[in-house]
Formats: sequence, structure tokens, C-alpha cells
Amino acid sequence: MYTANKSMDSRAFCNADGDFLFVPQKGNPRTCRFLRKGFVKLLLPSREHLVHDRVRPTRSGSSRTVLLWKPLRGLRIITECGRLQISPGEVAVVPQGFRFAIRLPDGPSRGYVAEIFGTHFQLPDLGPIGANGLAAPRDFLVPAAWFEHSPRQNYTIVQKYGGELFTAKQDFSPFNVVAWHGNYVPYKYDLSKFCPFNTVLVDHGDPSINTVLTAPTDKPGVALLDFVIFPPRWLVAEHTFRPPYYHRNCMSEFMGLIYGGYEAKAEGFLPGGASLHSCMTPHGPDTKTYEATIARGEDAAPYKLSGTMAFMFESYLIPRVCVWALESPFLDHDYYQCWIGLKSHFGEPHSSKGSGT
Repeated sequence: MYTANKSMDSRAFCNADGDFLFVPQKGNPRTCRFLRKGFVKLLLPSREHLVHDRVRPTRSGSSRTVLLWKPLRGLRIITECGRLQISPGEVAVVPQGFRFAIRLPDGPSRGYVAEIFGTHFQLPDLGPIGANGLAAPRDFLVPAAWFEHSPRQNYTIVQKYGGELFTAKQDFSPFNVVAWHGNYVPYKYDLSKFCPFNTVLVDHGDPSINTVLTAPTDKPGVALLDFVIFPPRWLVAEHTFRPPYYHRNCMSEFMGLIYGGYEAKAEGFLPGGASLHSCMTPHGPDTKTYEATIARGEDAAPYKLSGTMAFMFESYLIPRVCVWALESPFLDHDYYQCWIGLKSHFGEPHSSKGSGT
């Protein structure tokens, strides 16, 4: 997780160890005004951020419609290949070795960041899905070339190498590439363009069906890191416990919430928060979600999850939690209590004398 309250001026960073995946989450309110019917002066990344609209009178007695949007606070990532602007609901990857600087055009920002070593992010194999679905290659955007050539005295380059930080000074900007070509480049992706897949009859699909990007290993089906999202979608399965079921597995799961609510946690899991369920740690929906699902019965009608964007970093490696996180005043020591009160809804099996097993 990251927080930032100041832009990087006369300073750039370079990660010689691996790739960065940025997932911004927090922001400032903006407005969107209709100048006339059918024309909007300012558009934000997604209508999922719409809170409500109001009709406000003007001095002339007419009215105007103002759309109020949820807070958005993004990042402007300046790289040697050009500039990327990302807001909550979008993600960006800066590959190993690129120098970059972070600017905060909308003020302080917070969000999530993942770092991988030894491989690069790529699209998952679609397998039986075929040609279309999940994240389409055409929706990934790369920067147009941009450069600055003015003198920059005491410009600092911070380089991460072998897990340590080193600095160097120079009298010019590292963003002096006037043109580039190739396919090793920073890129961004709008999560609202993701095409999710889900069961249309029975049972609950594995979350990996909603993988946006993966960093594979040499063992099929086991990833160094999967970036998985839980976007708005329809739930239609019959005779099925629709929320994520109770489980444990060989992967460690770091969950985050960009906006909205998470379907498996009715309370306590807020945007900007996170949870970690390490390898073979049992977990699943909280008691309130479980009881609400059971109350719907087996003949629950289809319904749509809207206004939400949760995600997961899933890895076969076991993460080491830093001291800062363990000592944080925001650590939820009562997290386990979300499962207090779970009870079985199974009855005693019917039996008759003389029947076989």
C-alpha cells in the first residue's frame, strides 16, 4: 500500500529489480456540468463513480444539472517513453529498468502497489474461453513520446538494486527520449473495460477466471502473482452459494477495495483497506453475508453487483508482513470476529432401519 502527498520534483526512481503495478484508490471530488442536453463539459473515467445528480437553479431562473462524483485522486506517471495519467479504476505497469517520476495533479493520493521479480506481467492464457474475454490487448494504452530538455541542476536518480537504494546526481532530466519504438514499455488499463466471466447455471467459479494480468512461473497453473478483479457483474447461479465459498489453498491472497463494497464482507471492509489470507489460512464470507445468502433460499432471482471494484494480488509465495503494518494503529485486531456466530443450516440426515450406506 502507498500514500503520497507531494510530487517528485527534480527526482526520478528506477527499479532495477522488477516491475511495479500501481492501483490508485483515493481522490478529490469533481463535478460534471451539462451545458445542454446530451453534452457534458467534463467526463470522468467511469459512471461507476457517480454519486447522484442535483438540479440547481441559476440566477436567470433556469436550472442546470450537476453530477457529483465520488472522490478521485490519481497519479501522473512520467516515464522515459512519455506520460501516463491514471485515476481510481485504472492501473498502470512500469516495467523493470524504466526511470519514472510521480506527479499528483489532484493532490494527495493513496492506493496499492505490487512488485514482482524474475518475470513480467502478461495477459493470462484464455484456454477454452477462446478469442474474446477478460482483458483485451486493444484496451491497454501506452504513452506517446514526450520529452523535456531544459537544464535541471542536481537532478536526483534513486535506483533500487538488489533490494537497496542508491542515488546519483545529474544536470539534466532523464525524460529526454524524443521518440521510441518496440513493445517493452509502460502501460495503463481501464478496469471498466474488463469482460468478466461467471457461471450461468450452477456452482461458483474460481476467482482466477477474472485475472487481468499474471506473472507466471515455470509450473503451470501456479503464478508468481495474479492480479484479479471483482467488478460489477450479474450473479445468476441456481442452487448455489453465490458469494465466494469458504476455502483455503496454496496461494496467499491480498485483497483490496478501490470503491464500493465487497460481496463477501458486508461490514468492516472499506475502500482503501486490505486483508491478507496467507497460504492454507481458511477464510470466506462474514456471518452477515452468509446469513443473508441463506435467507434468499435456493430460488434466489438473478441480481447485479453494481458500484464496486475489489481486487486481489494472489501469489504462491508467502508474503512477509513488515513491522510498519504490524504496528499500525489501523490494524484490525478484531478481524476474526466477522466469522463469530456462523452456524450450520444442515439438518440431521433421515435414516431407516435396514437401509444400506
